[in-house]
Amino acid sequence: MLYWLTELSDGGDFFNLFRYITFRAGGAFITALVFGFLFGLPLINVLRRTQGKGQPIRTDGPEGHFVKAGTPTMGGLLIVGALLTSTLLWARLDNPFIWMVLFVTMSFAAIGFADDYAKVRKQSSAGVSGRVRLLLGFFIAGVAAYWAAVYHPAELTNNLALPVFKNTLIHLGWMFIPFAMFVIVGSANAVNLTDGLDGLAIMPVMIAGGTLGVIAYAVGRVDFTEYLDVHYVPGTGEILIFSAALIGGGLGFLWYNAPPAAVFMGDTGSLALGGALGAIAVATKHEIVLGIVGGLFVVEALSVIIQVLYFKRTGKRVFLMAPIHHHYEKKGWAEPTIVIRFWIISLILAIIGLATLKVR
Repeated sequence: MLYWLTELSDGGDFFNLFRYITFRAGGAFITALVFGFLFGLPLINVLRRTQGKGQPIRTDGPEGHFVKAGTPTMGGLLIVGALLTSTLLWARLDNPFIWMVLFVTMSFAAIGFADDYAKVRKQSSAGVSGRVRLLLGFFIAGVAAYWAAVYHPAELTNNLALPVFKNTLIHLGWMFIPFAMFVIVGSANAVNLTDGLDGLAIMPVMIAGGTLGVIAYAVGRVDFTEYLDVHYVPGTGEILIFSAALIGGGLGFLWYNAPPAAVFMGDTGSLALGGALGAIAVATKHEIVLGIVGGLFVVEALSVIIQVLYFKRTGKRVFLMAPIHHHYEKKGWAEPTIVIRFWIISLILAIIGLATLKVR
């Protein structure tokens, strides 16, 4: 919205700053951060009053989690609110990729909100049916995948770009749509599975979101793509503003989610943020790189899949408990130890993911 202030510029004054994506990204970060600090405590107070007993604690979960009973959920509303407000204020609203990412984020937030509401109302860890959640998620992802395919350059449409291998494209044809749907839905559910300890999911999301934002900025500039020898996707540079808002909103939320958490993000936040990461990856043609940058989420999801399949086949467990962060809890690791070590792993993976821009 504020981009239109450039119409008041003569090319050498303050209003000219609004032409620069980096300046507006900084503004989005500050706006989202201030939003989180201003509305965090009031939102938590409202959630406490309306939810009563707060988020139900799983009876089959780690014993140490029972002390968290009464903590309100749906804190993702704070992140989503900051993200939406900042993006609408600072991004160019004529950019199709901005609307595509916002569509995915808000739609998955709505699914998560319905799930959180059902859990709180019934005081049960069983919310909206998993089948319903998946069907809605795939529908949203299908719309977003088609959306991205329409606005990708002709030479990239329905193609899969491979990191490291220069100018290598795999033509997926009509299979690109289901592939992109899997990326978005898989990302949303992987982040959802990771959100099991105070502060565990939000920092890796911010790290991955910031990394993908840098990638989006790079592939959206023809001079950068020529230097780095990566595929040019016009318009994706604006996604950096969304990513900056995600980091600002995430930090505002982490202020209250740091152990011991005053609020949980719930599915409202985890599904929305995971979907957003998948949508950015699809928009920028960096779906494979998302698997590296978001490698922690991949491992968390795989640990659940492996546990379920192995148990069905043998009646035994590979991990003491899945997802894998619970395995380390059962081994006696302190919660802050798990959280910080997983943050470090996320940062390392983000650096590796960024390196794929230059390694060709």
